[in-house]
Amino acid sequence: MSVCENLQKIQETIEKVCQKVGRNPKEVKVLGAIKAQHLEKIIEAIECGLKLVGENYIQEARERISFLKEKYPGIEAHFIGHLQTNKVKYAIKLFDVIETVDRVSLVDELQKRLSKENKTLDVLIEVKLSSEETKTGCEEKDLESLVEYILEKGKNLNLKGLMTIPPYFEDKEKVRPYFRKLRELRDNLEKKFNIKLPELSMGMSHDFDIAIEEGATIVRIGTLLFGKRQYKKS
Repeated sequence: MSVCENLQKIQETIEKVCQKVGRNPKEVKVLGAIKAQHLEKIIEAIECGLKLVGENYIQEARERISFLKEKYPGIEAHFIGHLQTNKVKYAIKLFDVIETVDRVSLVDELQKRLSKENKTLDVLIEVKLSSEETKTGCEEKDLESLVEYILEKGKNLNLKGLMTIPPYFEDKEKVRPYFRKLRELRDNLEKKFNIKLPELSMGMSHDFDIAIEEGATIVRIGTLLFGKRQYKKS
C-alpha cells in the first residue's frame, strides 16, 4: 500500500474508534514520526494531508525540518526525542512543539533561549510511567513540582499537556492502564492548578486505537504510515 493509502486507513480507524467511544475524530491528530524515513515518503504523506511531523534527533531535524517547513509552510513540527540542553538553541528554531520536557534544567535552558529570542513555544511534559531504564521522562512523583516550576519560571513556555511512551506489549490491551493513567494525571493537574491541558500525546502504530479510547489527542505513527524505517548502515 502507498503512504497515501496508509494515511487514509489510519484516519478511517480514528473515525471508527471515536464513533465507538463517542469522541469527535477532529480531536485526534496524526503525527507522522519521521525518524529514519525517506524524505520522498514524508513528502507524499504531507501532500496527502499530513499536517504534523515529529522528529527524534536534532541533527536529522536541522536538515529535514528546515527543508519541509520551507516547502510546506503550514506543517507543524514536534520534537519527540530526548532533548539535551546543549541542543535547545537549535530546537527552538526548528520546532513548534517540544513534547519531551522532563526536567527543571531543560525548562531553565528553554526559558533562557526563548526569552533571548523574544518568542514563546508550546510544550508537553513527557511522563515516565514504566520502570524501563531505556525510557526517559519525568517520574510521576516529580510531575506536580515540574508543572509548578514551568508555571512559575517558564514564562515563555506554553504548557499544553502530557506525553508518554509506555512499554511495548504484544497484547496491546496491556498498555491501556498506562494511557488511562496519563489521562488521570492530566485531569488531576488541571484541577489542582486550575489550568487547561488539552493535549495527550500517546499511542503509536501498534496501539493508537487503545490510546484514542483513553483520550489521546495526538497519536505518533511511524511504521504504519511510512513502512519500516531505513536506518543507515554504519
